[in-house]
Amino acid sequence: MDLNPPAGENYANPNICFFHVLFKAAALAFYILSALFVDSFVIIFVVTVLLAALDFWVVKNVSGRILVGLRWWNEISEEGESLWKFECLDQESLARMNKKDSWLFWWTLYLTAVAWIILGIFSLIRFQADYLLVIGVCLTLSIANIVGFTRCRKDAKKQLQAFATQTLASRVSSTIQTAFSVV
Repeated sequence: MDLNPPAGENYANPNICFFHVLFKAAALAFYILSALFVDSFVIIFVVTVLLAALDFWVVKNVSGRILVGLRWWNEISEEGESLWKFECLDQESLARMNKKDSWLFWWTLYLTAVAWIILGIFSLIRFQADYLLVIGVCLTLSIANIVGFTRCRKDAKKQLQAFATQTLASRVSSTIQTAFSVV
């Protein structure tokens, strides 16, 4: 993954990028700044988790689909097994995805989890076990999106490789058939 955003390219979906970052920043900012202005742990917990849940939903259902062309969900089968479902755009559409949008999507996804981990370490150092609950919920939502989208991206790459192999095999077969039909 490239560390720098692509130069000279604008965001194709600036509104989606804005909301992708907004809910992450809002949850983190509220959690950090609430200690200065709010005395109630319950209010801090509810508002921070609500903002993190909004972020989870926006990333999973909106920005993931629009910015990187991926979507995932989890279903429970009748046997009680957890089944991961992945959906991605076709290969032509994925190739046309904006690199800057993609860069923003992946980096904010990972940096948000890192920020929650750092805040968790600070809560441990200050012996604030109750705030670890808030961080644990927010970190779990963040990691769920990381795992879901990472697995979805790997599944999309497997589909691309299978499609390329199938196309190559059919072309070779077609060429061989044509060569023998001439003889």
